[in-house]
Formats: sequence, C-alpha cells, structure tokens
Amino acid sequence: MSDPPAGLFSDDVLSRGPQEIVPGVVHIPAWLSGEQQRWLVKQWSQWGRGPIPPHSPLIHGHPMSVRMTSLGWHWDDTGLKKQAREFGGASPLPVPEWVVRMGRRALSDGLRRSIAPGWPGFEDRELFRWAETYTPDVALINYYDPDASMGMHQDKDEDSAEPVVSLSVGDTALFRVGNPQTRNKPYRDVRLASGDLIIFGGPSRYMFHGVPKIFPGTAPEHSPVARGRFNMTLRMTGRHS
Repeated sequence: MSDPPAGLFSDDVLSRGPQEIVPGVVHIPAWLSGEQQRWLVKQWSQWGRGPIPPHSPLIHGHPMSVRMTSLGWHWDDTGLKKQAREFGGASPLPVPEWVVRMGRRALSDGLRRSIAPGWPGFEDRELFRWAETYTPDVALINYYDPDASMGMHQDKDEDSAEPVVSLSVGDTALFRVGNPQTRNKPYRDVRLASGDLIIFGGPSRYMFHGVPKIFPGTAPEHSPVARGRFNMTLRMTGRHS
C-alpha cells in the first residue's frame, strides 16, 4: 500500500473549522461567500487601474515576486508613504467605508471568546464595541502568480498595534505563522483557501510570517481568480494623513 502525498491529510487540511492557531492568530475558513469573492476581485481590478498600478516593489534592489497595489497609503521598502515616488508622486485611492466595515465585522466574527480564548478575551458585547473602533486606513493588495512567494517578515511599518485582517481569494496558499522573535522555528503552516480570513494581533501582532508556496489549480471551480491568488491585508497606521 502506498502512502498519501505529503500534507494531503495534515491537521490544517482536515480541520477546516475556525481555530486559534496561537494566541492572537485566528483562522476562519470560507469567511467570504462566492459572491463576495467575485465582488472583491472586481474592485481589485478597478483599483489596479488607478494611480498606483500593480507592481513588484524592490527589496534590497530586487523585485518581489508578488505584484502589489494599495489604498490609503503606498508601501515601498522604506515603509508607508502618502505618495508613490515610483509613479510620479501619485497618491493612492482612499480606503472605502465598506472596506472599513468589513474589517470591523472580521474582528467581531473572528475574535469571539468561543473561537479565540487566548486573546483578546472580550465578552461578545465588549468585543463588538472594540471592533467598532477599528478603522483601517491602509489596504495592501497582493497578487501571487502560481510560482510567487513571500519570505518571512514582520508587519511593523505602522505606528498602531491594532490587528491585521487578511483575506484570500484564488488558489490555496501555504501561510507560515511564526513568532515575534525570529524568522526561524517555532512556526506553524496553515493552508489558506479561497475565501479564508486570518487575523493576527495582540501577542502575535508583530510575528514573523510568510507565504512559502502557492498550490496551483486549487481555486474553487467558479473562482473569480482562475490562476494564482489575491490577498488583501487591512491595517491601521496610527498616523494622520
């Protein structure tokens, strides 16, 4: 008898319910409906025709394998800026109010004590009040070709320590949940499928994390992304415009 391919029956594949990966990191599978995914991809396509087109930012002089556009603030290897020097000083489009509401609902849904006992530990009413103060003013939208990846890094360009909300559409990605101290182990690998939500904050807000692999051909049959993966992360900069 032959053994199954590596990872085919791994814990993260078999356990597709909401789960707290480590304190502060929550994974909610299939949080976005198919209709919501199609709507988001249309918006991402429109935003990509705006003042900040999809591009591969340079890291230490080398282009990233992902293509990025953004709302609210522009990101380059020096941090978050209100103007994009690569595009003649153009300013990104603002973050729409409906995106802010989506981020708030993500926190309300994902950080309930029944799902996330480790952090923040709020009762439902207290959690809702706190989530309503979440006002992300930057959205980074990345497109991963099937052979793209992203190395281990920290999201620490913001002055705010409020949580990061991340959404995926398209092919499944291997998301590496690290620790705040080092790029190396300990870490856990989680498969993010189309429509999945992941939140990280609190003790894991500055964890190292990355995307070492995309699994080509794993998008749902009627996915609006036929090839590769879109990912959007919402954050609060804690800065004035």
